[in-house]
Formats: sequence, structure tokens, C-alpha cells
Amino acid sequence: MNDQQNINEDSIQNGTSNNGLFETRLDIAPLSEAINRLRSEIKRIIVGQHEMIDLLMVCLLSEGHALIEGVPGVAKTLTAKLISKTIDTDFSRIQFTPDLMPSDIIGTSVFNFKTSEFNFKKGPIFSNIILIDEINRAPAKTQSALFEVMEEKQITFDGEKYQFSYPFMVLATQNPIEQEGTYRLPEAQLDRFFMKINVSYPTEEQEVEILQQMHEGKNKYLLSEIKAVISPAELEKYRTVIKSVKVEEKLIKYIASIISNTRKNKDLYLGASPRASIALLEASKSYAIMQNRDFVTPEDIQFIAKPVLRHRIILSPEREMEGFTPDNVIDRIITQVEVPR
Repeated sequence: MNDQQNINEDSIQNGTSNNGLFETRLDIAPLSEAINRLRSEIKRIIVGQHEMIDLLMVCLLSEGHALIEGVPGVAKTLTAKLISKTIDTDFSRIQFTPDLMPSDIIGTSVFNFKTSEFNFKKGPIFSNIILIDEINRAPAKTQSALFEVMEEKQITFDGEKYQFSYPFMVLATQNPIEQEGTYRLPEAQLDRFFMKINVSYPTEEQEVEILQQMHEGKNKYLLSEIKAVISPAELEKYRTVIKSVKVEEKLIKYIASIISNTRKNKDLYLGASPRASIALLEASKSYAIMQNRDFVTPEDIQFIAKPVLRHRIILSPEREMEGFTPDNVIDRIITQVEVPR
């Protein structure tokens, strides 16, 4: 076998050809088409917010939950509703308030006079896409009721387990400005969110488009026209493809180096957990698929690092007083850790 044949075989194994064009090892075309259909349907209603939509798609493909932070009126709730409509799944919305009890979410026992027995009546958490509005308004007791739900995708009530159907995704919103009457989310709960997505204001051009649609009455018409473009069964089938996305060993070490840096970084009081490194790996694989690739690149990891890590680290008191943000520290870490080539 000559050298040229060796080069050709190595190129095919690594997913490239001699002319540098990518050759996929996995059949990602059906999944890529499904993602594009999901995006297209959502973008019929949502103007801008492309990063939020893409990150929510990553969460959905990775079977993770998302904490969405943004000022009121930037389409957080509407986007969650649209995702459930495009996947043809059940949608449930829970408004968190200071007097909300765990039983208001999970459910409670109701006495049946006909059978003289207590029957479990399921709460609104028994759905597929669950939107929790203003999660930080509920007390710790209620928030802790979500722990088992988010991590195990089940609840235990009176010694009996109740499993949730696929897909199961919690989208929680919180307002970063209005803090009166709110409760700080404990780190243990924050760590169970796959991502924290920061939502910003639209640009002036996007604002004009929003107003134009509203003026012409297109929004209400389009909302009723949104249809399901993928079934839960198809989505579950695509999970096999995502799990098979290639991640080279040097990229796994790159992820570990980033996480390790957060734990010994002088700018941070608390570093990221092992759950964060797993989330970074899974999110990178899903994001790679969304870029029509069946392999992960360092750029995928760098892009996904902020939403995966920003809620899992705590700034040191000195950096907090200086006005630093978690994103600033993550940017520093990305520049400090050597990128594998």
C-alpha cells in the first residue's frame, strides 16, 4: 500500500477527503432536516432571538432543562409554547408565586367516596414541555419539589413511583431586574439546569419587524397556523444519532481542562461540577449536529461553554465588587486553556 492510499484511508476515517470536504460517517440528513423545520416554524413567529432558539434546540436534543433569564416581553414564554406545538407534545405552564405549595405542582391525594380510597391526582408537572414562569418567586420548599423531577424524570408519592413520558423538558424563566419578593435559587437546583440562556432586547431593525407584524395582524394568524413538524418518537430515535457524534480524545481532555480551570481559578469562589463537564460534552455533540457535522470541534465547545457554565460558577467577592460577570471569567478561561489542534 503506497503513501497516497494511506492518506486517503486516514482522510476517510477522520471524516475529510483530499480536497478538504467533509464526508459524514453518520446519516445526519433526516435529523438536520427536522431541526431546520423546527427552526423555520418557530421563526415564523419569533423575530430575532436566534441564539435563544438554537440553544433551546440544543437542550431539547440533549434532554436537558433550561433556565431562561431576561427582562419581561422578550418572547421567553411564547418560544416555549411554540416548541411544544412544533413537536406535537403536551404543554403545561406553572406560574410560581410565594404561596405556591409542592402539591400544587406535583399533585395530591384525593379521597374517592365511591371506593373509600385515596387516589393520586397528578399535578401540572405531568406534561412534556413545562414552562415555569418566574421560578425564583416560589419558596425553597416548592423549588426543592422539582429536584427529583428534573434529575430523575419521575416523582415518588406515598412510596409509589410515577414516570414521566418522553420528551420531558423544564423551561424556567426569571427576571434579572425585579428582585423584590423573590428567592435565590440554591446552587444544587441551578446545577440541574442544563443551560442558563440570557435573552437580550431585539435590535432596532427587529423591533420594526415586530411592530410591522403586529400592525398587520400577522402574529395571531401565524400562531394558529403553527403545526407539528416532528413527533416525540422521531425525536427519541434521533437521540441515537447524537450519541454517536465523534468526539476526539483531545477534545474530551479540552473540556476537562476548562472545567478544572474553573475549580482553581482565583476569580471564582465556586467552580463547575462534574455534571457541568458532562453537560458541556453532550451540548457540544448536539450543537455539532445542528451545524450539519457528525463530529465536535473546539469552536463548538467554546460557543456552548457560557450557557452551560455561567450558572454553575460563583464569582469571588473581589471580582463581584469589581463588576465582573460569570461570562467575563469564562471568556478568560477560554483564552487561557490551550486549544487542541
